[in-house]
Amino acid sequence: MITLTLDQVGVSYGSARALDSIDGTVHAGEAVALIGPNGAGKSTLIKAILGLVPVASGRITVLGVSPDQARHHMAYVPQADTLDPDFPISVGEVVLMGRYRRIGWLRRPKRADRTAASRALEQVGLAERARDRFGTLSGGQRQRVLLARAIAAEPRLLLLDEPFNGVDAVSEQALLDAITGLKSGGTAVVISTHDLALAHLACEGVCLLNCCQYGFGPAAATLTPERLRATYGGNALELRGDRVIVAHS
Repeated sequence: MITLTLDQVGVSYGSARALDSIDGTVHAGEAVALIGPNGAGKSTLIKAILGLVPVASGRITVLGVSPDQARHHMAYVPQADTLDPDFPISVGEVVLMGRYRRIGWLRRPKRADRTAASRALEQVGLAERARDRFGTLSGGQRQRVLLARAIAAEPRLLLLDEPFNGVDAVSEQALLDAITGLKSGGTAVVISTHDLALAHLACEGVCLLNCCQYGFGPAAATLTPERLRATYGGNALELRGDRVIVAHS
């Protein structure tokens, strides 16, 4: 089943074209990595899928309808969350926020909501930290809690913007395990990342972006030296294993 369809999508900010002719599909239980240099439009594409920025051309459909109509089926983990680490809120309360779209902000969570939040924390390996204050966790642990918040929403499409930036090895593995579990349950996942090793480990597909599309397909067929050099504007001078060595002027 196709969860996400990108049909010749273009996005503009005023007169400046941010994305042009992005075309591809993401199926249920499949993960696709968005790979490209800084400023390539990866975050913009995620926001367009969420319906947060307008599409200038083409069309995006999620589960066969527009992003606005499918919003309650999507969850999003941004690069930098707006939650203040100094705010006195527990880990469990942060995760329970993922249920608010279902229950409403003014209604009390029910047992099923608390169960879903507890299960989500278990999936990211932090069940024992539910009563701890969110701000006392490490950066990697906070990222895991934010993923748990998204999992608690029970999305059919999960969008992650650079979720592995600055996380420790333990948190990285916990995030990978949680994403694998989501895929096995039928959730489609889109991940913005610079990490080619992650794309191989977690994703079946890859979309190479630098304002336009340089490839969209299976990871093994798309992550080629030629396509990567084209995507990085000729600055990808060398490929070492799973790393792109980029020249800086």
